[in-house]
Amino acid sequence: MNNHEIDYKLYGDDMQFVEVELDPQETVVAEAGALMMMEDGIEMETIFGDGSGSSGGGIMGKLMGAGKRILTGESLFMTTFTNTGSGKKHVSFASPYPGKIIPMDLSEHDGKIICQKDAFLAAAKGVSVGIEFQRKIGTGFFGGEGFIMQKLEGDGMTFIHAGGTIVEKKLLPGETLRVDTGCLVAMTRDVDYNIEMVKGVKTALFGGEGLFFATLRGPGTVWIQSLPFSRLASRVFAAAPQTPGGKSVGEGSVTGGLFDLLGGKN
Repeated sequence: MNNHEIDYKLYGDDMQFVEVELDPQETVVAEAGALMMMEDGIEMETIFGDGSGSSGGGIMGKLMGAGKRILTGESLFMTTFTNTGSGKKHVSFASPYPGKIIPMDLSEHDGKIICQKDAFLAAAKGVSVGIEFQRKIGTGFFGGEGFIMQKLEGDGMTFIHAGGTIVEKKLLPGETLRVDTGCLVAMTRDVDYNIEMVKGVKTALFGGEGLFFATLRGPGTVWIQSLPFSRLASRVFAAAPQTPGGKSVGEGSVTGGLFDLLGGKN
């Protein structure tokens, strides 16, 4: 194996974190800001590039790897955590919002997983975090993730995060699954990903589900999330105070809200 072999343990249910156990000189790579805690004897270092640890291409290769991360909306830097001590040490990484952490052994998925742009949390050193361009114009414009998704390549453990409850679906050859574009978390390399427009004018305009959904065709495995962060954020924003007095327009009684709109005090 090219990747460092790491052991791990998941804690929690809806607000999870993963504890990684490192043998001496083992390294784990994590997204900037993912650290929760670490034991004495672990050395932290900020790096450029894709986290694979490859020196191919020298400084230009590292700059290209960092540039690819910018295209996916991630930080320019990644952080490595190396056990420089003599015994086993532990470092923990927390999920950024309510949901689940999905551990994946890339060697069990032909060495590659394609996932949404902000899904990556941490991985064994040697896993490459790159970009995957959507070749189809319709998928790029209306797929909810744009033209660019993340690809995780290697043969080691990686951890991705998504919102709500996660379901894993194995698709047979030719089997099709239609999902909301924001609910797709990850898929294996052989899954055919496309976008379809919702049929029917009334359904498209008044169904409340958007104009497009993702069509996933097997063979392969897909991971679906029940609560995309964008959906959670829009509900939080809608409930946030919208008036100078600190109350949302819809807060309280109907008459109180109307009174607020007319400039009175409730």
